[in-house]
Amino acid sequence: MPQTRQSIPSSKDWHDEVLAQVRALIAEADPQAVEERKWKKPSNPAGVPVWSDHGIICTGETYKDKIKLTFAKGAALKDPQRLFNASLDGNVRRAIDLKRGDDLDPQAFKDLVRAAAALNRKTIEG
Repeated sequence: MPQTRQSIPSSKDWHDEVLAQVRALIAEADPQAVEERKWKKPSNPAGVPVWSDHGIICTGETYKDKIKLTFAKGAALKDPQRLFNASLDGNVRRAIDLKRGDDLDPQAFKDLVRAAAALNRKTIEG
């Protein structure tokens, strides 16, 4: 069965559309995840969306040419679909860079979100 992929919008305000898709996928994968805005600064007055469940799952940083979804403990997660394509040399984090027109595999992304939340719970519970 072919994998389903969601295309990243190519409209002028594609960043907001991508973050809306990511937000919906995270809500489906982990209904207990909480979204907050952190790290507000003059160049980014709205702040960075941060999704957490017993610790940070991932962040959604907006850049001119991409959205960077950074998983706080991504190096400890299995990524059989190879969504991680950035920050691959780090010992802790891993990221998914999405550029205009890129595809995101919704099921693989939700699997990563679930795995990240489970790892957070396991870390807290000891």
